Order: sequence, then C-alpha cells, then structure tokens
Amino acid sequence: QVQLVESGGGLVQAGGSLRLSCAPSGIIFSPDVMSWYRQAPGKQRELVAMMSTSGSINYADSVKGRFTISKENAKNTVYLQMNSLKPDDTGVYRCKFARVLPRWEYWGQGTQVTVSE
Repeated sequence: QVQLVESGGGLVQAGGSLRLSCAPSGIIFSPDVMSWYRQAPGKQRELVAMMSTSGSINYADSVKGRFTISKENAKNTVYLQMNSLKPDDTGVYRCKFARVLPRWEYWGQGTQVTVSE
C-alpha cells in the first residue's frame, strides 16, 4: 500500500520559515492534483494550497503571499514553502494526491507545525 510521507514540520518562532515535503513511498501514476491541508485544534480541516498538472495554483486567502506550493515531477514530490509564519498557522499539515483516471487519492499522515509568539 503506497503512502505519502511528509517531512519538514517543527517548532518555529513567528516570522520564521519552514519547508514541508511530501513524496510517495512507492511508485504511483503522476497525480492530477497535489494539495496541502491543515487542521488546527478545535477547527475544521482547511485547504491551504493546491496545484494541478495544468499549472493551476490556488491558495487560501490567509496564506497568499506567504506560502508557495511547488513540485518536482520526476519524484512526484510536492513542497510547501512557508514564510512569515504566524501563530494562526499552527496545525497538522497533510498532503493529498489525487488522480481522475484511474481514480484514486492518497493522504499523508500529517506533520505538526507549531508557530510560537
């Protein structure tokens, strides 16, 4: 069973930066969409950023101008560069890969990001 493996989370002070990575543990078809989600304690999961093979990129309003999603096609790896971090960015970040044909989706196990004052 293929899994998505995330790395790069941790504890950082407000204003700092982190870079998250997400890659499959095995061989998969190239996904159509790569996404990052986050969930803070007591809050619903929210979409942070997504990128499609067509080149379309979308960000949550709260992270525009601070976060950048990118990918490395050869490794089916997606990154999330997070700059100017705020305490409100604290949460568990999970990546998701999805494909239309054949239809599948994979989720990462999550990586904790904690931003202190």
